[in-house]
Amino acid sequence: MGRLALIEQIESEHLKNEIPEFHIGDTLKVSVKIVEGGKERIQHFTGTVVARKGSGLSENITLYRTAYGSAMERVFMLHSPRLMSIEVMRKGKVRRSKLYYICGAMGKAAKVKEKIVARKKKVVEAAAPKAKPAAKVEEPKVEEAKPEAEEPKADA
Repeated sequence: MGRLALIEQIESEHLKNEIPEFHIGDTLKVSVKIVEGGKERIQHFTGTVVARKGSGLSENITLYRTAYGSAMERVFMLHSPRLMSIEVMRKGKVRRSKLYYICGAMGKAAKVKEKIVARKKKVVEAAAPKAKPAAKVEEPKVEEAKPEAEEPKADA
């Protein structure tokens, strides 16, 4: 067994399988386990994916967000044991592989357009063929009697 094959085998044991499909420009909600002293807690970070680098066990993503007037950029290792979950909040429509131009931009310049994704229609097959609807029977129309016009009364 070669040295590279051994490294790949060890790395494959630590790769996570439950990572959702996402791309640059998507907004993600990442849950990270934080250890403070003897206590553990889960911290959520929501941001736009600015970059995705690496492959295999060393793959990482960079998320960017602005909140309360301050900008934050945070790098997450995708296959880290501290990374609890990743949830795709919205899909972004971009034409670049890195969005570093968003960092530091304010207002509309810092926005990413949302990609509208068509929902797939579910095809449900009936067990038995559908019966033809019964022919509609028309009821005869009844004409309403019109009140006769009143003759004008002559004033005496």
